Amino acid sequence: MNIETAYSSWAPRYDSDRNLTRDLDQTVTTALLHSCRIAMTIEAGCGTGKNTAFFAGISDVVLALDFSPGMLARARQRTREANVDFRRADLTEPWPCIAGTAALVSCNLVLEHIENIDHVFSEAARVLAADGLFLVSELHPHRQYLGSQARFTDERQIETRITAYTHHISDFLRAASAADLRLVTREESWHPEDDTAKSPRLISFMFRKPAHND
Repeated sequence: MNIETAYSSWAPRYDSDRNLTRDLDQTVTTALLHSCRIAMTIEAGCGTGKNTAFFAGISDVVLALDFSPGMLARARQRTREANVDFRRADLTEPWPCIAGTAALVSCNLVLEHIENIDHVFSEAARVLAADGLFLVSELHPHRQYLGSQARFTDERQIETRITAYTHHISDFLRAASAADLRLVTREESWHPEDDTAKSPRLISFMFRKPAHND
């Protein structure tokens, strides 16, 4: 089962399934950005819209992209704010976005499913305005080293593991440098139910597109 089909199959249950990684990502994203006021946000990989309503609340305009029809259908059902535009898009292709228009690009729990993250960083840099921010929130690679992977169980109790690629911390930093994005913050996070003596569950980066005179 390819990634697009897998996520469309998961979409009806994605929000109700127990998923500590999903929940922690929502908490981390809110904590990082709750005090911001943003002209335009591009949500690269909106899924079922778990973060879209939050982005709509802090942004004048949100462009929410995803390539899974099932996930987009669910996102449109749960997020009806007038300032959100949902579009189907493959993040491994050129994004349907005008260059230099976004104050924020957010990519949450997406890059583990993309083999070549350089393209995503390049497109994020292209669509960001000067001083714009790029938030990346991902399953921590240390968890992947131990075998953690996005998965779901359908109504027949058949488990599907979704194709994933391991990106090391250095890979994120290298891709950002190649796209001329500057690291602002890097955070590692645990869910309250996690053992903090073990690997963090999430890693999040905030990058900034420098102004021309930086």
